[in-house]
Amino acid sequence: MQNNSLSFIHPDAKIGRNVTIGPFTTIYNNVEIGDDTIIGPNVTIYSGARIGQNCQIHTGAVISSVPQDLKFEGEDTVAVIGDHTVIREFVTVNRGTQASKQTLVGSHCLLMAYVHVAHDCIIGDRVILVNAVQLAGHITVGDHAVIGGASAVHQFVSIGAHVMVAGGSMILKDVPPYIMAARKPLRYDGINRRGLRRRSFSNEEIYRIQDIYRIIFQSGLNYSQAIAEVEKSIPDSTEKECIVSFFKKSSTTGRGIIKGIQK
Repeated sequence: MQNNSLSFIHPDAKIGRNVTIGPFTTIYNNVEIGDDTIIGPNVTIYSGARIGQNCQIHTGAVISSVPQDLKFEGEDTVAVIGDHTVIREFVTVNRGTQASKQTLVGSHCLLMAYVHVAHDCIIGDRVILVNAVQLAGHITVGDHAVIGGASAVHQFVSIGAHVMVAGGSMILKDVPPYIMAARKPLRYDGINRRGLRRRSFSNEEIYRIQDIYRIIFQSGLNYSQAIAEVEKSIPDSTEKECIVSFFKKSSTTGRGIIKGIQK
């Protein structure tokens, strides 16, 4: 470990090999940091932080701070950061509450400057949260999702895998997988074709996703009717199962789905 003498590390913190810690950084007890991680200056890492290997945490970030939830009563919870994740300047990640016991940020993620991740959020792998994205509590973000800068996400919202959300969005309802979401109020704006191609989806898979969303958002059916039609008329596939499962879960436990294209 390379430790600057101007930083404070609690003797009970578990620090991996080849970890670099900058000046004026404070690391509390009940913290675990994986090998080869770089912690910048003026970082605060509170109790309950579990930080993976090969991470970068930049100036002024605050990890595993107490939730901003009046129901929180000091319960033993954690904030988990996966391997190879980059957390830029002044990002805040709160730890979990009694509800789920953890806040989770996956591996290979990029949280740009001033992002806030509130208690009990679950963020998948290879997610990008652009500058100043604000996540309220209990939000789920799927793998490979990108949320544009200065967007705000309402508590309990789910955002599907491979989604691209335009910058400056107010995300008040669930955003299903594989799509782009934009406009005000936020709406379906086509499938995320470019993102899917970058992630090696075949043309056949992309066309299948497009066919599914044509039924859901452009057929004039309500969502229950559209999902029934998708189940009946579209051949089984991983993409179909992912989309159908998302809509069914949202209809029972979520905040509802964003609207389709306005004519």
